[in-house]
Amino acid sequence: MTATPPTFLDAPIFLDVGGSRIAVRHTAGSAPGIVWLGGYKSDMLGTKAQTLSDWAAREGRGFLRHDYSGHGESGGAFADGTISTWLSQSLAVFRHFTRGNQILVGSSMGAWIALRMVQELRKTGDTNVVGLVLLAPAPDFTSELVEPVLTAAQKRDLAEKGFFAEPSDYSTEPYIYTRALIEDGRDNRVMTGPIDTHCPVHILQGLADADVPSSHALKLVSLLPADDVTLSLIPDGDHRLSRPQDLDMLVRSVGDMVDRGAGRST
Repeated sequence: MTATPPTFLDAPIFLDVGGSRIAVRHTAGSAPGIVWLGGYKSDMLGTKAQTLSDWAAREGRGFLRHDYSGHGESGGAFADGTISTWLSQSLAVFRHFTRGNQILVGSSMGAWIALRMVQELRKTGDTNVVGLVLLAPAPDFTSELVEPVLTAAQKRDLAEKGFFAEPSDYSTEPYIYTRALIEDGRDNRVMTGPIDTHCPVHILQGLADADVPSSHALKLVSLLPADDVTLSLIPDGDHRLSRPQDLDMLVRSVGDMVDRGAGRST
């Protein structure tokens, strides 16, 4: 695993992870640092990630973000990705670039990646994650939100072609859901019983979210009995949570989590 420096200002660094060229942007700064984990088909230059990056720069705080393979500036084909693949890349980036306490900020699928990262990090004795901020969290979305509503045609496409495509409200390109993604998702489920993150969790959920219903966030909260959990419901918030007022709440939530994590030893 090797990292190559950027060739021009503000270019990403590239980290080789399992043969995939993963694009990373990292700004050193004080701890706890912020680690951004984006959503399905999202990239690290989106509005929420950039807003947090700008805030972290003003605060002199460390900030780390990357594109999963098949996303943004990273190499690889999107259709080849699975939760396990993107999890392993996120862990590699985290371990390579971070030092000291960190706050994981996961959006949609990124919340699933964040919860799985905590599980895997703790297996190796890494307790540096001192807070989670989860936006429109979509853990287990393949088994909880996709599989239950598959049509006969989609099931046929999965069986015969290995994937099905759905129009996206956020891109001209359709969402691709592969059989490998769905089968691997079953192996990465976190909502099968109590989840112990060993750190505070703040969930931001829009009640006008057409992609991940608020009931999913409520179920997640019910599975976090051992942790200090805050759930902020945004009455007119959609899945993106990218309006100015949403971004203000995101920054405040991360800032509060940083304050809480600043006094926590590893």
